[in-house]
Amino acid sequence: MENTQDKFIKNLISPYKEMISYEALWMRHGATLKKIASKYLKNYDLPSQAINHIADSEMIEEIEKYFKQIDINFSIMTSLSYQFPRELLNIEYPIKLLYYRGDIDLLSMPKRISIVGARKATPEGRARARRIARELTKAGYVIVSGLAEGIDTEAMTSALDNNGKLIGVIGTPINQYYPKKNKELQDEIAKNHLLISHVPIYKYSKQSFNTKRFYFPQRNVIMAAVSDATIIIEASDTSGTLTQARACMKMGRKLFILNSCFEKKDIKWPTTYQKRGAIRVRTIEDIFGGLENEF
Repeated sequence: MENTQDKFIKNLISPYKEMISYEALWMRHGATLKKIASKYLKNYDLPSQAINHIADSEMIEEIEKYFKQIDINFSIMTSLSYQFPRELLNIEYPIKLLYYRGDIDLLSMPKRISIVGARKATPEGRARARRIARELTKAGYVIVSGLAEGIDTEAMTSALDNNGKLIGVIGTPINQYYPKKNKELQDEIAKNHLLISHVPIYKYSKQSFNTKRFYFPQRNVIMAAVSDATIIIEASDTSGTLTQARACMKMGRKLFILNSCFEKKDIKWPTTYQKRGAIRVRTIEDIFGGLENEF
């Protein structure tokens, strides 16, 4: 029989309670990831501890009513979980809650590597993404990517074709699909691999389309955090992929850049990141050689 303290602790870390509290924090006026991290969660381990100091009972009731209508199963992981990516607590705007579907144990597996790049990928870039994903999968690496069109899709599809393991990190809520054409791919990852998101479900349903794009840069930071290294296949000087490159540098993660990026005279970022410690990849052996001391 549970004593009073056991009941209190069980209630305190209830995943459902933490999710509702997190969603309520997002509905505060002007809430952003920066504001939530620096104002609401800075001094608290859990969203519920923060929301207890804010009178949001009506909002919580509204959010709970909304969630009763959602017909997709998912789970919630807080920063108190031993499987929570610890690096997410050390970034500029720490994240303390994630939504997920699938095999959470994949976050604890060794040899996780991101393959990312342009949505509007060239045929050559798509082929490189498929080839590198295939070789890394055969070598036992877990492939991490973002389910975006182009490079992400090619890398994840290739990993699946070669019986690999995947972690998909999305910039939309765990119950949404973007792009819609990747619904089948996303469902496969959620069912047999791992799908994670930091995006608040309720607030997202209330936002305009233009404001939703701001979740994607943080998605790249999360990908960098859950990966031991990142490979950039191709990207422009203004690509969101560079958010992940910057995150890798800050976290001390290995960053690999394909040689084909350096050969494009209209972009400058490859040389910039090489000077900061990124590894130029001319052959697949440059990747394996750069990773050998990581594991």
